[in-house]
Amino acid sequence: MTQARLMDGTAPARRIVEDTAKKAAALTERTGTAPCLATVLVGEDPASVTYVRMKQNRSRKAGIESRHVALPATTTTDELVTTLRELSADPGVHGILLQHPVGDHIDERAAFEAIAPEKDVDGVTFASFAAMSFGLPGFVSATPGGILRLLDEYGVDPAGKRAVVVGRSAILGKPVGMLLLARDATVTYCHSRTRELSAVVREADIVVAAVGRPRLIRGQDIKPGAVVVDAGYNPGNVGDVDFDSAVERASLITPVPGGVGPMTIATLLEQTVTAAARQLGV
Repeated sequence: MTQARLMDGTAPARRIVEDTAKKAAALTERTGTAPCLATVLVGEDPASVTYVRMKQNRSRKAGIESRHVALPATTTTDELVTTLRELSADPGVHGILLQHPVGDHIDERAAFEAIAPEKDVDGVTFASFAAMSFGLPGFVSATPGGILRLLDEYGVDPAGKRAVVVGRSAILGKPVGMLLLARDATVTYCHSRTRELSAVVREADIVVAAVGRPRLIRGQDIKPGAVVVDAGYNPGNVGDVDFDSAVERASLITPVPGGVGPMTIATLLEQTVTAAARQLGV
């Protein structure tokens, strides 16, 4: 039996970051100002700390300055909103990333909306979602944007295809569905209350798993020849798709890690340099 080809995100992400680094260097030389990405972390969740450190390291390699704001786990919504508004008003900051989750006691949506749209390089605000939905200029959500770039890299044209998105989060499931719709896919959203989930997924030409439940999608749920994008990441380097069984039926499948993750960070950095160029008027 022929196994699926891996949709490796590492190589295309590296090319995007290399191109971004060239643009950052040219912008710095022309304006005397380096692009700056501010990262905000609430608490000390080990996974979040690791993610932020990774993003900071990649930023430096791309010629992007990194400003980190570490807030205690006891930070209130008002305190977080104040911090984000201050960063939004700071001309030395061109992009803002609020690492999520931020804790159940914080109104995450209120925090996201405190980020100025022109600095929303992670694509989490209402303004960014509206721009994605209506095909207007703006910043895409980083992971969905990375997923579309990855599909392009492997020659997957969503036009006319049935795409099933498993997950409906505001920063992953919903926006990736809108981006696929804009590319002429027929999109179905599934979630925890979807009846006969397996039957719906089996109709998909493109499956995007983004629900945060390890190995929820099994090989038997995959239509032979389908493209499988696993945007889940669970403890133990486990995605939302049971890779070992799905690889036997899919035509293309993303590994976890090394698939969607690198493309997310590359998209974030690319949009940071774009944001800086716009704010610096070049």
